[in-house]
Amino acid sequence: MNKHIIYILCIAFFVINLFSTPANAIKIGLMIDTQELITGTSVKGVITDANNGKAICVLDPMVSYRLKPRKNGIEITIDNKKYDLGSNSIIIKPYTEGFVSAKHKWYRGSLIVNNRNKSLTVINDIKLEDYLLGVVPSEMPYNWAEEALKAQAIAARSYAVANLGKNGSRGFDLKDNTEDQAYGGASCETERTNRIVAETYGIVVTQNKQVIPAFYCASAGGKTVNSGDVWYKDMPYLRSVPSYDDNIKKMGHGIGMSQHGANNLAKQGYNAYQILAYYYNNIKFGKLSSNWNL
Repeated sequence: MNKHIIYILCIAFFVINLFSTPANAIKIGLMIDTQELITGTSVKGVITDANNGKAICVLDPMVSYRLKPRKNGIEITIDNKKYDLGSNSIIIKPYTEGFVSAKHKWYRGSLIVNNRNKSLTVINDIKLEDYLLGVVPSEMPYNWAEEALKAQAIAARSYAVANLGKNGSRGFDLKDNTEDQAYGGASCETERTNRIVAETYGIVVTQNKQVIPAFYCASAGGKTVNSGDVWYKDMPYLRSVPSYDDNIKKMGHGIGMSQHGANNLAKQGYNAYQILAYYYNNIKFGKLSSNWNL
């Protein structure tokens, strides 16, 4: 890298506690328009009516339960018997610290299950930082350079915060796939990536005191592209730069941080903030209020 680029990489700085509006939790759409959910809890659990908060039934630990839509409600199968839960919206959660299951995976937080037009929508209601524990190792190999993983954690947190309410009409914020961010729940967590997420706690990428949706791609194939060249809107922080992933073919939209490029830069000794300041133009860093992780 030339001296000019090195200088740019060194000007990133923090603005602490700029953002105090509480998000409480983020809602992730796991299953949409499905006719069946196999679920359970790792410890003793409970199903409550999301409309009034009343307990409906208790769940035994490590037992699978089948849920299906029934007219405008939800049906559960217990010991081969079917019961109407008497609600079109329920919450499944463990009594104590534990996990809930869906899609053959374990998740932190709770599950919201809604009957919408005679199909089930399954949503993981989870704390923001706990959500990131399942994003970072899903989006980037856990054994990549540590500073690249930190950059990934900050970018993923920024994307999530900036896109809260994106799917609000459907009852959740983000999807669990590459339409938003890959998210594998607690089942994909690793000790290393959990530590890295904790070390970046609350840190986000900002411009003009607003958290930006820090778009990223697997590889830009040698050079990132301006957002306006791909999408309808030109975003000033998403400018074309050499992506430092020349030996990797383009994978994804090519906008924002190249994950392979971030790993290469980290191997050259650049830290997470320098990496992010390189891929996102004219940014600063902020730290969310602790209210965001209640």
